[in-house]
Amino acid sequence: MRHTLRMATTLAIEQHLAALARAGSALVEHVERAGDGATVPTCPAWTARHLLAHQATIHRWATSHVRGDDPAEPSEESLAAGQTDLPGYYRSGLDALLEALEAAPVDLQAVTFLNDAPPPRAFWARRQAHETTIHAVDAVAAVLGRTPSSAEAAEAAGIDAELALDGIDELLAGFLTRNRYPRLAAQDRLSLAVSPTDAAEVWLVDADEHLAAVRVSSATVPSRADAEISGTAVQLYLGLWNRGTEISAGDRPDVIDLWRGTQRVR
Repeated sequence: MRHTLRMATTLAIEQHLAALARAGSALVEHVERAGDGATVPTCPAWTARHLLAHQATIHRWATSHVRGDDPAEPSEESLAAGQTDLPGYYRSGLDALLEALEAAPVDLQAVTFLNDAPPPRAFWARRQAHETTIHAVDAVAAVLGRTPSSAEAAEAAGIDAELALDGIDELLAGFLTRNRYPRLAAQDRLSLAVSPTDAAEVWLVDADEHLAAVRVSSATVPSRADAEISGTAVQLYLGLWNRGTEISAGDRPDVIDLWRGTQRVR
């Protein structure tokens, strides 16, 4: 018997805040190590400086939602072009975001924008933890000049299996089901099982004219799934965000190519 699991997040807000602080520091440290002009292999249109400007802007935008302020801040383009101390600007924005989330009331009233979202305070802590972690991996890639392995990314950005599982759930149940990305199914319908090899959860993704994702408590791939995408939790987290190459779809490698070609959240 399969039981559906539908919790908005499996982590406490303190864990998300710790992940945000950890990844936030890793991001700027790796950008400084790479140098402003280094290319970002996982985001080829960006240099390391553009990456840092992007994340500095996102942190301030998130802080404005948590505090209820006017988000009137410079654009990431103007920051990249004209901010003389971009690392310092970034660090002050990260500190402000952490302070705002820590000080926010449990019943914070603020906008959320993903499906199956937790309450606003938990939503913003979770979203920024994963946003910053994924972009910290981009900064690691800028230093290495290539996509990091899952082990390299996990060590540098502080990604463990628990954080990775939470991030997979946010991506599949929160982002993917908004149907804002190119159609995943190459045919009329495609059913995917996303199966971590080191956890009991499995996500079932049904793609037709709409997308639906549900996490279930059995690691057994349902017979109705057309394909199974597997890897460790960290490998799946990175691979589904298109920041890793260590996931597998068995005898359906076309499914990985299809995912990479249609599902990309910057």
